[in-house]
Amino acid sequence: MAATAKEQQAGEHIAALLDELGRSMGPAGRDLADELVHSIVEFYGSGLARVVELLRDAPDGTDPLTLLGGDELVGGLLVLHDLHPEDTLTRVGRALDEVRPYLGSHAGDVDIAGIDPEGAEGADGLTLRLRLRGSCDGCPSSAQTVRWTIEEAVARRVPEISKVEVEGVTEEEPQSKLLQIMSRPPDAPAGDVPAGDGARPGSAPAEWQPLTGLPALADGESTVYGSAGTPLLLIRLPGNLYAYRDHCPGCAGRLGDAVVDGERLRCPSCAAEYDIRRAGQGEHGHLEPVPLLEENGSVRVALPGILLAAGP
Repeated sequence: MAATAKEQQAGEHIAALLDELGRSMGPAGRDLADELVHSIVEFYGSGLARVVELLRDAPDGTDPLTLLGGDELVGGLLVLHDLHPEDTLTRVGRALDEVRPYLGSHAGDVDIAGIDPEGAEGADGLTLRLRLRGSCDGCPSSAQTVRWTIEEAVARRVPEISKVEVEGVTEEEPQSKLLQIMSRPPDAPAGDVPAGDGARPGSAPAEWQPLTGLPALADGESTVYGSAGTPLLLIRLPGNLYAYRDHCPGCAGRLGDAVVDGERLRCPSCAAEYDIRRAGQGEHGHLEPVPLLEENGSVRVALPGILLAAGP
């Protein structure tokens, strides 16, 4: 189908605007504008390439709108132009379904309290209000790590949400705005952040990290990811993958050789036992859970101000 007169005029209008910027701001301004246009074209080009890939590989009988709307990149572009087949509330529900396994490890769940319109309390976009239920009391920074996990899932599924408010969670620092087009791709490099074991949830913004090169874990198996920086203990139980810091609160020992017995983890040094599904609760304290999202074969965790090691 040939381009319409309106589409041709849009291209000419862009060229005219670039020329006007060049005249009013000089060569430096024109170069900056050209770079902006180039970046936008690349962004939409990536979206078109993803559309072609999804449709080419789709099984027979797949609904194309459902397929495209479920992809993070293409779905974000559809939202941007008000073309997504699902409404905001439906996509919020899908995002929360993704994090419920992690919330379950805290013996908790989350309800939607409401969605406030753009401009409410100064927000640039929509504000999602949530209410936590039964999040485990006494778990180190439980509410904050739960918030990080929810915000990441919402940013990926519902880019028009600019702010998430969780009832009953006190913010120690002003909350940063969610990225309104799309979150950082799972395979994108993270920004440089300080390494070390001393940082804890709440001390720095969460940094979502992809875990690459993970071995396939069967139910009841565990592994330690990362030989430096912040080693993580990953445990697979039926239906879910769990991440904890590799540290026993009972004896301060490592848990790489711990025994997984059903849904309990036994420290190899002091024999202290911890409930894997219930945020690592145990008689001698509890393990420190790490927010984890697993989707389409990729695994990401959120660590505050810590750069993970390259992996095993």
